[in-house]
Order: sequence, then structure tokens, then C-alpha cells
Amino acid sequence: MRGSLLAMNVDCILDSMNRHDVRYLLIGGMNFMLRHEPILTFDVDLWIEDTDENRRRCELALAELDATWGPTDESWQPVANFKPGWLDGRGVFCTLSPSGAIDIFRSVRGLPDWTQCHDRAISSTTKNRTHYLALGDAEMLACQLALSEGERKQSRIDALNASLRKSEVTDD
Repeated sequence: MRGSLLAMNVDCILDSMNRHDVRYLLIGGMNFMLRHEPILTFDVDLWIEDTDENRRRCELALAELDATWGPTDESWQPVANFKPGWLDGRGVFCTLSPSGAIDIFRSVRGLPDWTQCHDRAISSTTKNRTHYLALGDAEMLACQLALSEGERKQSRIDALNASLRKSEVTDD
């Protein structure tokens, strides 16, 4: 059964993914927070390269993080209990771990394929020097615009548009 989380440790989550050579892109609110402005976010969203081998590496990283998941509240349990291949079953997984909530995406609405986005990804580090690759501003904006009007976060759209305009000026 799902429990509450006390704190989020993005470095621990990214370190585990990096140790297991998971090919991922940081997306969502944590990406926006690390690259733009402090916002309240409740999870770490990772878009993984959707290959069998990469999903297995991600499963190992999630098990190392003591993540839990289940298709129902009644079947919620440590992911280490699942047979390899459990990430094959759906497109999005919302897991919980002592380091924070981790959402795993196999595809992202509004974006071209993972490889194209990976090739344009932003390489960065957290304040604790944990390396990660993240969606760039144009891709984050495309994600926001692909959401229904009620799901969109207008403040993010405005900040991303401003950042893109600023980068156009400095590129000229």
C-alpha cells in the first residue's frame, strides 16, 4: 500500500539511474525547477529510451531505490518483487521510493521520438554535481501545449516562451 513521502532526493534518484546506465531524459516539474525557477513539484519525471535493455536497467535502478508500485492499491509492493519485464506492461508508471515519487514515461505526448529529443537534450548537473540530461525549453513547451487546457501550467508556458525569446536574442 502506498505511504506518504517525507522528502525528495533528486540526486539519489538520478545517481541510481546513472549507475545503472539508464538512458533517460529529465522532464516535467523537476526539470523546470532545476533549470528555471523554484517551483513546488512532487515527483521526478523521467522519460526513458523505450528498449528492452534500457527498461531492464531502469527496473534495476528502481529496485535499488526501494521503489514500490502496483497496478492497484491492493497489489502495491516493492518493485524488486516483480519479474524482469514489468515495465513493459504500460506507458507510464508512478512509483514511490524513500527518495521521492518517480514517474517513468515510455513516451511523451507532443514530442518526436526519444532519440531526437535526446540528441537535443541539455546536459547539466544538480547543485550536488549529479549529472543529468533534460529536455530543452522548446521540447518542454511542446509538452505543455500538448496537454489539455485544464492541465497546462500557464506560468511555465510564459517562462518557457520568455526563455526561448531570450535565447533567440543571444543567438543573433
